[in-house]
Amino acid sequence: MDYETVIGLEVHVELNTKSKIFCSCSTAFGAQANTQICPVCAGLPGALPVLNREVLRSAIKVGLALNCDIDRNSCFDRKNYFYPDNPQNYQISQLYRPICTNGRLDILTAESRREIGIHDIHMEEDAGKLIHDGERGLSFVDYNRSGVPLLEIVTEPDMRSGEEAVAFLEKLRSRIRYLGVSDCKIQEGSMRADVNLSVREKGSGVLGTRTEMKNLSSYTAVREAVKAEAARQIQLLEEGKTVQQETRRFDEKKKLSISMRGKEGAEDYRYFPDPDLKSIYVSDGEIEALRSELPEFAEEKIARFCREYGISEKDSAVLSREREMAELFENTVALGAEPKTVSNWLLGETLRLLSERNEESRDIRFTPDKLYKLIKLVKDGTLNNTVAKEIFEKLYDDNIDPEEYAKINGLEQSSDEEEIRKLCIKAMEDNPGAVEDFRNGKDRALGFLVGCVMRENKGKVEPNTLKRIMGSLM
Repeated sequence: MDYETVIGLEVHVELNTKSKIFCSCSTAFGAQANTQICPVCAGLPGALPVLNREVLRSAIKVGLALNCDIDRNSCFDRKNYFYPDNPQNYQISQLYRPICTNGRLDILTAESRREIGIHDIHMEEDAGKLIHDGERGLSFVDYNRSGVPLLEIVTEPDMRSGEEAVAFLEKLRSRIRYLGVSDCKIQEGSMRADVNLSVREKGSGVLGTRTEMKNLSSYTAVREAVKAEAARQIQLLEEGKTVQQETRRFDEKKKLSISMRGKEGAEDYRYFPDPDLKSIYVSDGEIEALRSELPEFAEEKIARFCREYGISEKDSAVLSREREMAELFENTVALGAEPKTVSNWLLGETLRLLSERNEESRDIRFTPDKLYKLIKLVKDGTLNNTVAKEIFEKLYDDNIDPEEYAKINGLEQSSDEEEIRKLCIKAMEDNPGAVEDFRNGKDRALGFLVGCVMRENKGKVEPNTLKRIMGSLM
């Protein structure tokens, strides 16, 4: 039988508000355990939650960016479950009236272009974090994360492969980072994906029994988990067995999905409206005001960069992947730099150093004016490319002034023809064999002599002037 994989995602995105969703405790990452808690987020009796307005604003912005309908009247519900990292024994979430519904996001892979439906986006609070000490057989709970604001983005089962799931996550991450409401750092847990997956006979309109794989923390894990779980389910069906609805985890080392527990349904959580929180009313005016704050997203920038700056679609896509890189490019060009040259510096040296230092575009410290200065020094012949690349590393690390640094360290190219003439004569005297070779018709000997001068003076001689003078002396 020819099978088709059906995939839906539940993506948790941690918002970067300064305080938690229902209290004023800090959300700063990496603080000492249990130092950022209060009666509200610690779940103490009688403590009353109050909605953080910035969380609501962020949720609406994400909904608008994903083409959702915004519910003018939404509310919060209690999702009841008992677990050590859940101090209240319930989670405040949204089931019956989520803030955003009925959205969509277009994705493109090498095989297909597909519209992925967004079932809903809802606001909720995060749980705490369990820390297990295997050596002592103990477990500890850090409640700093309890009450950190989350958006859960639930898709329709519209994806058919791991590649499509990853394409969706990449585009979703780009949109949210462009909005500036989350850093979406998968390695720190601020973006986590659960994969709901089933298989069915190709062409069938009936969904198979789905399983859920929890908390996949990398694109590679998503691809491999989809492949492994689809293969497992197909094997069960081929053997005449049934797929059980359950929650599973993915072991990245063994590349296997492993059963954790039976899959809960909404009825298992005994949802009911939260009695401590009022319904949320959002006016049309507030929604339109937030819509006006939406930025130009990556796909719009790609088309404009191609059109306005003559940059290839491939280069434009890389420049636009992160908002910080796109803005650095445009701001440098606005100072007068040639677009292709700026693109070359960003896609070449900048990406190289970001990769070597394991950093992201938002970690870039140098400013457009300093990059423009460096580019201008090369264009004017004050620096050659080799020296400019050396200076760029200092620029990248410390945002130094390239012009001042070049002067202080004696790195500027000399265009003094008399001085260059003396250097050429010395090179010819030191290498008479090369001079003889050139006079006997071996043109490469000229390049050798030019190279000798450049090495001797560490590239501080303007190359074109050097070649002209050396040629005239030969």
